[in-house]
Amino acid sequence: MLGGTRSGKSAFAEELAGRAGAVRYIATAVVDSADGDFAERVAAHRRRRPAGWSVVEGDPVAALAEPAPMTLIDDLGTWLTARIDARAAWESPRGTAAPDIDALIAAVTGYDRPLVIVSPEVGLGVLPATHSGRLFTDEIGDLNQRVAALCDEVYLVIAGVPTLIKGAATGTGTAATTSGGTNDSASAFTTATAVTVTATTTATTAAAPSVPGVSTGLNGGATAEASAMAAAVPDSAAAASLQSDVVAGSPASDSAVASGGAVADEAANGSAATVSASEIPPAGDPMYDLSGDAPVFGSVTAPDPHVRVQAQERQLQLTKPVGSLGRLETLGNWLAACQGRCPPRQFERARVVVFAGDHGIARHGVSAFPSEVTVQMVANFLAGGAAVNALARLSGATVRVVDIAVDADTDPSVSAYKVRRSSGAIDREDALTEVQVHAALAAGRAIADDEIDGGADLLIAGDMGIGNTTPATVLIAAITDTEPVLAVGRGTGVDDAGWMRKTAAIRDAMWRARPHLKDPAALLRVAGGADLAAMAGYLAQAAVRRTPVILDGVVVTAAALLADALAPGAKAWWVAGHRSTEPAHQVALTKLGLEPLVTMDMRLGEGSGAVTALPILRAAIAALSEMATFADAGVSTKDEPVATTVAP
Repeated sequence: MLGGTRSGKSAFAEELAGRAGAVRYIATAVVDSADGDFAERVAAHRRRRPAGWSVVEGDPVAALAEPAPMTLIDDLGTWLTARIDARAAWESPRGTAAPDIDALIAAVTGYDRPLVIVSPEVGLGVLPATHSGRLFTDEIGDLNQRVAALCDEVYLVIAGVPTLIKGAATGTGTAATTSGGTNDSASAFTTATAVTVTATTTATTAAAPSVPGVSTGLNGGATAEASAMAAAVPDSAAAASLQSDVVAGSPASDSAVASGGAVADEAANGSAATVSASEIPPAGDPMYDLSGDAPVFGSVTAPDPHVRVQAQERQLQLTKPVGSLGRLETLGNWLAACQGRCPPRQFERARVVVFAGDHGIARHGVSAFPSEVTVQMVANFLAGGAAVNALARLSGATVRVVDIAVDADTDPSVSAYKVRRSSGAIDREDALTEVQVHAALAAGRAIADDEIDGGADLLIAGDMGIGNTTPATVLIAAITDTEPVLAVGRGTGVDDAGWMRKTAAIRDAMWRARPHLKDPAALLRVAGGADLAAMAGYLAQAAVRRTPVILDGVVVTAAALLADALAPGAKAWWVAGHRSTEPAHQVALTKLGLEPLVTMDMRLGEGSGAVTALPILRAAIAALSEMATFADAGVSTKDEPVATTVAP
């Protein structure tokens, strides 16, 4: 249950949890007797609780070690405040409370009884003016996203009115299937899909659920039908009830577990689930010529928090001072969580897929090179002569190029997923038709499946297309509300006159894109391109399939913004390889909350920056998996006395 101050979130949570009967109420607030106003707020909560409820005051991590028929935690905001207080970390950098947060996520993940959690939603307000305020906002925002990814249902409560933004509380009894009209998300980018749910009570629509279903567990209350290909019709009233930047996860997937259906089993160690290659539709399959809704992406599960904690604990045992390897340690922990094992394995099949496509805007003087270079570079990739080929050979990766929208004929080996020849000039026309953007998204999804089913354990997206930084900048500036002059770079090296033409084209394209900011597929159709849409589908599906990705430069990161909207939570599976010299790239990285691994003034694209960063990830794995522990090496820790030998 998310909501602002005095939104009614706690009252709604209590009413919902109370339908199950007796409730264990975990109160996280630490009452300061000197703060009369806060003490009165706590007293009001106490007066509202039924007499038959049991109350636990303190840390929910310890409380969740003991099961109960129904548990309500109220709330995560006061819990996080207490954790930051305990560590005296209000002036410290972000991440100081990470061990506490990881422990909470691990406790929630492992809890298999009904659980209702209340937390403040801080993403709808202004950015706090103080460091401590921004610290709390950032930490609780990240925590809310991680908890929401685990929950079957997420509600946003505004002015006492709850709106279901994740999950589907419809139908009665068991295995009730929605057939349409269910809004899966009232987020800024609304995604809806047909789902199968298990509910214990009858519910109304997501817009104002009068009797929402109580989920029976955090990790299995809502599963998708394996055969569901058509998306449900969004509930326009529910979508209209929330005009904000909230991005909620979709619980359904056309490849997820379904009752009685064929499924793709997820490996017990949390690694990428696999399906038979014969299940991947060929390029000519009707799914690539959709005339209805955009392809639906499955729900994204965050990297394994239990394994992340194991990796953090192992880092403490390695023969080095704590934290002395800096980001290599946090990267190693993240990669262990992505792989679902500690220590993690070294990458065995790192794959770069370069998405090639031309753009009509290149014909209007925004690039220093002609569009003919795109098809020539495709041939260069195939011959192994491009920069990304050379860098990939050094870093232990292999390269594949796919023609999505090159304005020429290319080798049949790379054109199986071709959507069209060149995307439209976005300052005066749409980049794609609706059918074409859906086909491009589906193509990217299929390419990701193809690579992962072929054994890829790390993916990189690269780009090749003259003029492609123009639509990339449009998408980034539009989504982040950035002025064109602050976002426009030199691309392939245009002169001042070319920069002015490019800025004007971006301004005009942003004006055309403005009505579509809440719809990622429409935004790609109007102001993106087939290559960008395919990259977005590829990045989204990689996260759905639990496969880590190194992001490249401004074009790939623009696609990543849309991918995280198509598959909310996808960014948890990505790391930024580098920071481009294109101004829009840093804007997009900030929006995603990603810090680049290297800054080397690169702006080539192709995946070159990501491949340059790949050895850093390999080093992080090597350090975590191959270093000796203090015990193994017989090395004393700083807290142990050093053994001395006295000469006879």
